[in-house]
Amino acid sequence: MKYFLLQITAAAMLLVAGCQSKSQTADHDSSNLETTSTKDTVKAEVQTTFDIDKIKVASAKTILARKQVPVLCYHQIRDWKASDSKASKDYIIPIATFKEHMKMLADSGYHTILPDQYYDYLNNGTTLPSKPIMITFDDTEHNQHKIAAPEMKKYGFKAVFFIMTVSIGRPNYMTRSQIKELSDNGNIIGSHTWDHHNVKKYQGKDWELQIEKPTKTLEEITGKKITDFAYPFGLWNPEAIPELKKRGMKSAYILATKRDENDPLYTIRRIIASGYWSSRTLNNSIKNSF
Repeated sequence: MKYFLLQITAAAMLLVAGCQSKSQTADHDSSNLETTSTKDTVKAEVQTTFDIDKIKVASAKTILARKQVPVLCYHQIRDWKASDSKASKDYIIPIATFKEHMKMLADSGYHTILPDQYYDYLNNGTTLPSKPIMITFDDTEHNQHKIAAPEMKKYGFKAVFFIMTVSIGRPNYMTRSQIKELSDNGNIIGSHTWDHHNVKKYQGKDWELQIEKPTKTLEEITGKKITDFAYPFGLWNPEAIPELKKRGMKSAYILATKRDENDPLYTIRRIIASGYWSSRTLNNSIKNSF
């Protein structure tokens, strides 16, 4: 009981800060993004069998050679309050700013993709739409359903919502029905642990509490298999990857740090879309980071 009380207390503190990571280190690829499989000249060298569904996984060298797709990470979509700290405003996007971001992406010709598409591209060189981009949201904030989803719908955009299950149904967080609605509308629901506990600190039963149980909860809500995971704070370690594989995760997302040279599908990079960024700044950050 003491453990759970400590976990819940920690969760309350972490929810305020969100998935914070100060690193914006770019992991640049020298190759250009290919939008057709016929242009992809990279040949898979060593194939290994992925236990879940017997997927053939390309070598890390093959995957790392492909140009990365820009992946954006959003948190709260609401106007700033007087009580918001300077640091927290990085993770709080004013409503008008978010709308400007989405309009810029649409006007610039970006097309949203989802994890399975990105996985197939990285693993198999499968065709992607022109100017692909992925939009993701962390932490189960209700304004993602209320504000972000309708705004994206205007442009035909779909997104990935990484859900922290401890917060489901709490004030200012999404309900089970809202999560299911997002899933039913073609968005992807991914796991973001039970209470945002740092994966690097997991021991023993933590894997069951933080990964297995939340995954089952989300599968019950959506009626779909949950295979995508986002590390809290973007923090990960090599020891976490086999644990995620054993628990059904096909891909996992970090933030702006360098990808793992052995398991790049479990260290897919994202950048946090800052509340301070204009649409022009976001556009420049996309180009410079990926």
